[in-house]
Parts: sequence; C-alpha cells; structure tokens
Amino acid sequence: MKYLLFIVALQFALAMCVWGARLAAAQAAPQVPSQSAVSPPSVPSTPAGIPGNDQENARKARALLEQAIKALGGDAYLNIRDLQEQGRTYSFYHGRSSTNGIFFWRFVEYPDKERIELTPQRDVAYIYTGSKGYEVTYKGPRSVETKDLEDYLRRRRFSLETMLHTWLNDPSVALFYDGDALAGSLAAQRVTLISAKDESVSVYFDMDTHLPIKKSYSWRDPVDRQRNLEEETYDNYRPVQGIMTPYGFTRYFNGDMQTERFVTSVTYNQGLNPAMFDANSGYNPIKASGKH
Repeated sequence: MKYLLFIVALQFALAMCVWGARLAAAQAAPQVPSQSAVSPPSVPSTPAGIPGNDQENARKARALLEQAIKALGGDAYLNIRDLQEQGRTYSFYHGRSSTNGIFFWRFVEYPDKERIELTPQRDVAYIYTGSKGYEVTYKGPRSVETKDLEDYLRRRRFSLETMLHTWLNDPSVALFYDGDALAGSLAAQRVTLISAKDESVSVYFDMDTHLPIKKSYSWRDPVDRQRNLEEETYDNYRPVQGIMTPYGFTRYFNGDMQTERFVTSVTYNQGLNPAMFDANSGYNPIKASGKH
C-alpha cells in the first residue's frame, strides 16, 4: 500500500512540474496582437548569405563577365580558332631579369594545341598537344620534364580563355561578384569563379573599358603541401581583326615576377599547319611555306 501511494505521489509531482514549465513558457512568450490589430509587415532587406542574395550576386558576376566578352570583341572573340603571335619574352628570378630577352613565335590551336619557338633561328620549340609536351631541338624531340608539364597544364586549365569560353558556360561553376578591388594600382571590379572541384580563379576587369587586366589563382604543391599563388596581368590592348588583344603580359609566382612578354604582331584564324604540332614531323619553320 505504501508503495502504491509513493507511485501516485511521484506521478502528481511530475505532472505539477510539467504544468509549471508550460505556464512559465506561456508567460515568457511575446504577446501576439489579434489579426485586426496587426499592420501589414514591412519586407526586410535580404541578408547576405541566403539563396536570394546569392542569385543576385551571381547575376552581377555573370553580367560583368559577359560585358568583358563584349569588350574583347563579342562573337569575334568567342570564335577564335587559332592565333599566331611573335615578340620578345623575358624571364625573372627573384625579381631580377635572368635574360636579355628572347625572340619568340607562338602558335595556338584551341582548345589544347600550342607551339612556342625560341631564338632568332627558331631552332628550339616546345609543343603541347592534349596532355603531352615535348621539347624539340636539333637533337630531336624529347618529353618535357614532368613538373614543367604539370605547370603548363595547370596554367592552361586556369587560363583566361578557359574561364571565358568554358567555365562561364558550365552550370556546375559558381560565380561570385566581389565588387571593387585593386589590380596593382588600377581600380577594378573582381569576379571569382569556383568549379565543382573547388578550384577558384579571380578575374579583375578595368572599371572603364571592362577588359580583363588581371587573373589570380592558388594551388597546393603536392610535395611540400605549401599553397602557391599565381597571377597574370594584361595590358596595352590593341584591336586586331575586331578582337581587343593584350600586347603586354606578365606572370607572377608568389608575388615575384616570373615572366614578361611583349608582343609585336598578332593574327587570328589564319589556319595552322598540323605538322607544327607533331613533334616527330620534322617541321622546319624557316623552310615552311604556305600556311605556317
């Protein structure tokens, strides 16, 4: 009997605790006026970070990228099949020039073929086709060192052309408008593109011309696990066949100038000799006639 009374008392005590908690919660809750007394609610501004704001931000980013394509030449830029350019290139080590400038001839057939010829005799060439690379000298062709090939393929994957031709049209790539920024000492607007592989590239556009003037991306070295920053700047734009073309190009690695290139002539869509991209073809640029 005593045991039964203890159970009943315990249940009553628990019930009183629950009732007391509910009463306290009800008293603490804010009083909601009747519907007739409620004025129409004002619509708050959309805070950063929610989907609606993200969509508007992505819209601004896409608009700026499309504006840049229009500034570069629109359809003429988008329909580039190949290019030929020549000029002089300089290499730097710890910010100091390591050469007096080397003559270069560069041939690109999009999306993945490139040939670079060096020296006035054009007797040293680097050929990249797909995921392969070769150095061609009077001794014949040999494969490019693995690290050098990896560096080249990374630069091609993150190239400005890849950003504007491929990433922009990939629905898995996220676009972010970063607003005003500085590209060196120049006022610019910045857009960041992030791929499905979580690779990101930031592109800076001139405030007045809307032309791209800088690109930056970072990557982690697989050996020492250190993060590296690569940047490229573009300047001295000139119209060539309806396409705004940068005649000045500079590449930086972790803040140090690495390469500087000055272009003297450029042509587009002239057609290229397939032999120039075959390391074993024996192609001789000096003797070649007709199509380069």
